[in-house]
Amino acid sequence: MTARPPAGSRRALVAGSVGNFIEWYEFGVYGYFATVIAAQFFTPEGGGGAEALVKTYASFALAFFFRPVGAALFGRLGDRIGRRPTLILVVCLMTGATTLIGALPTYASIGAAAPWLLTLLRIVQGLSAGGEFGGAVSIMTESAPPGRRGRYGAWQSFTVSLGLLAGAGAAALLATVLTGAQLNAWGWRIPFLLTLPLGLAALWLRLRLEETPAFEAAAGRAGGPVRRPPAAETARAVVLGAGRLMGWSAAGYTFLVVLPSYLQNTLNATFQQALAATVLANLGFAASILPAGMLSDRLGRRTVMLAGALLVAVLALPLLNLVQDAGASVYAKGAALLAAGAAVGLMAGPGPAMLAEMFPTTVRYTGLGLAYALSNAVLSGSAGLIITELVAWTGDVDVPAYYAAAACAVSALALLTLRGDDHERALR
Repeated sequence: MTARPPAGSRRALVAGSVGNFIEWYEFGVYGYFATVIAAQFFTPEGGGGAEALVKTYASFALAFFFRPVGAALFGRLGDRIGRRPTLILVVCLMTGATTLIGALPTYASIGAAAPWLLTLLRIVQGLSAGGEFGGAVSIMTESAPPGRRGRYGAWQSFTVSLGLLAGAGAAALLATVLTGAQLNAWGWRIPFLLTLPLGLAALWLRLRLEETPAFEAAAGRAGGPVRRPPAAETARAVVLGAGRLMGWSAAGYTFLVVLPSYLQNTLNATFQQALAATVLANLGFAASILPAGMLSDRLGRRTVMLAGALLVAVLALPLLNLVQDAGASVYAKGAALLAAGAAVGLMAGPGPAMLAEMFPTTVRYTGLGLAYALSNAVLSGSAGLIITELVAWTGDVDVPAYYAAAACAVSALALLTLRGDDHERALR
C-alpha cells in the first residue's frame, strides 16, 4: 500500500499548481482571442487584419521575452529570501495585470495609447510569469516524497493544460452564447476579469504555504554553510536545459495555442471550429502529462521525454496534413489532434522534474526558471509571429509542422545528454 504524502507536500503541490493555472489560463485566452484583440487594439483607420494580427502576436511575444528578466529577478529573490514570499509577490502581479487588461479602453476609445497600455501590462505579465515557473517547480519538487519528483513536477505541466483548457472553454462558451458583435464589443473582457477571484484564491493558498526544508538548509538557516556553484557552471546548465525544452516549447505553442488563429486565417475555419480543434489537442496533452511524469519516476526522464520529441519530429507533418484534408472524417482529424497533444505531454510531464534535478538548491529557482523562460521566449512567444509571417511569405500551409518538428529534433539531441539514473538521485 502506497504511503500517503505528508500534508506539507500536498499543500505545496496545490499552492504551486494554482498560480500556473492562472498564468496559462490568461496566456491561452490571449492566444484564443488574438483576432478579437487585434481588431480592438491594433487596427487603426486603414489598418489591415493581417497587419493587426502580426502586431498582436508581437505583443504576445514581447511578454515572453520579458520572462527571462522575470526569471532572473524573482529567481534571485527566491533563492535568497525564500520560495514562499516570492511566489506570493508573483501571483499578485500576475492577477493585477491580467485583470487590468480586461478593463482597458480600446483603440476606438483612446487611440494609440490603447496598444501601448496593453503592451505595458503584457510586460508585467511576462515578468511575473518568468518568476512563477521556477518557484512553483522548486517548491513542488523539493516537497515531493522520495521517488515522486516526476509525478509532483508533472502537476506544473498538468495545470498548464488545465489553464489552457479553461481559457479555451471560456472562449468557446462566450462564442456560443454571445453574438459576434457582443463578443467583439465587450464579451472578450470577461475571461480576463475572471482572473481576479482566481488570483485571490491563489494568494490565500500561498499565504498558508510553508518554506521547504531543502531551502532552509541550503540558505544556512539550519546552521549549514551557503554554497553556490560558479556562475559559468549555472549558465551552461541553463543553456542545456533550454535546449532540452525546445521541443516542448515549440510544439506546445504550435498545437495548443497558435492553432486557432492558424486555422481561421489559413484554412478559413470558423472561430468555433478552431476552438474545438484546440480543445481536442489540449485534451490529449492533459491526458498524457501525469502518466508521463509517473512513468519517468520509473524509467527515467530521458526515455520518456525523448519518446515525445521523436514522435513529434516524425508525425508533425502527417498529423497536420490530416487536419488540413477536407476529405478526412471529423473523427480522424480529432484523433490527429489528440495524438499531437499527447506527444507534447510526454515531454511536458517529466520536464519540470528534469530541470529541478539539473540545479542545486541554492540556484534552483533561478536556474530552472531561466532555462524554461529562455526556451519559451525564443520558441513559444515567437511561435504565432513566426508561423503567421512564414505562411504569408511562403504560401506554405505546412509551416507549423516544420517549426514543431525542427525544434523537437534539436531537443532530442540535447535530451541524449541526460543520464539515465538522474531520477534516482537525491536533489543537490
